[in-house]
Amino acid sequence: MARSRSVGDGRLSHIVLVGLLSTALSGCSFFGDSLWPSMSGQDSNTPPRAVSKIGPSAAEKTQPPTLSPPPPVLGQTVFQAPPVQQMAPTGTFVGQKVGQLRGELVGLQRNVGGRNQQLSQIRNIATQNSQRYHGTVAAINARLQLGTTPGNPVLVNQWNEAQADLDRMGGDVAAMNSLANLVATDSSLSAFVLESVRATYGLAGAIDEDHRQLRILEDETNQTVVLIDRLLNELSEDVNRQTAYVGNERRNLTTLSLAIKNGELLGTSLVNRAYFSAAPSASLAPATSTRNFALENRRPLVVVRFDRPDPPFERALYTAVSQVVEQRPDAQFDLVAVTPNQGTPAEVAINSTKAKRNAETVLRSLSDMGLPPGRVSLSANTSPNVATNEVHIYVR
Repeated sequence: MARSRSVGDGRLSHIVLVGLLSTALSGCSFFGDSLWPSMSGQDSNTPPRAVSKIGPSAAEKTQPPTLSPPPPVLGQTVFQAPPVQQMAPTGTFVGQKVGQLRGELVGLQRNVGGRNQQLSQIRNIATQNSQRYHGTVAAINARLQLGTTPGNPVLVNQWNEAQADLDRMGGDVAAMNSLANLVATDSSLSAFVLESVRATYGLAGAIDEDHRQLRILEDETNQTVVLIDRLLNELSEDVNRQTAYVGNERRNLTTLSLAIKNGELLGTSLVNRAYFSAAPSASLAPATSTRNFALENRRPLVVVRFDRPDPPFERALYTAVSQVVEQRPDAQFDLVAVTPNQGTPAEVAINSTKAKRNAETVLRSLSDMGLPPGRVSLSANTSPNVATNEVHIYVR
């Protein structure tokens, strides 16, 4: 299938979308000439394939706003240990030891009650920050859906507010981590108290009442140990969920900043679409391709033509790549800067440098869209079949 989209003011499309929607892509910033090996030693002589040109549909012109996913549901358990029974002293040495251990258990349960209150406060604050953040992001998406000017200062201010709310949510994660460390200390203390209670059974000079009180204290300590373990487990789950959520939203905000810059709605970060199913990339920078293949042997997913300054390609590029990522979250891409093989050698060299800079622009846009690094291979080539500098994106 071959498709072409009109972008912006209705002039001839600068982006040609061609089938093979099945991959994922990433970007970087600045690259020297050493990163641009030629894809083949010879120029392509095969005439280009005909591409049918189809205007945007009504659905493409009016896309529904893509809101951020809802925040993870935090635990709701109230951790409150049952009170320790107070026993009459027996007057024996073992009875004194039982009373001492009972006091340690009371202090431990008091700590658990304080941790429970801290956790409740942190959860309430995290919920408020999350609601405020999502309200701001929803307002930005709604405005972009209706259409607005590029770099609208109102949206920029709202984006800054959303960023501040997300930073506060990151602070909530740090507070949960600090609380988890305190609970881990309580867990170690509870295990020590339980072992001390059990060791007291072996002390000489005890009466039957001492052992009865020890059994009750052992049961109460066991209940406290289980309660603390559950508190620690639920708190750890909250930390993990909230950490992943904040990380995803930071990528979504980066993509949203690109949408505000262009004044049009894009969607969520592309990396979040593949977050749970794509394997992590080993490299943090785009790779360079040294494989030899001619341009005509492969059909590009996207062709960006730079026949005028700053062609509006982001929206069509996002649409094409997002469909690829949905089908193949772990896909790889080849990004090729194509230069016309026309004119003097000096003119070809100048055009080649411009084409590489154009490719870097496309890479930066893809990075802002949230594609993970290491999934794109950079190459450069010349072709007599193109009239202007182009950037081709191929699916691997």
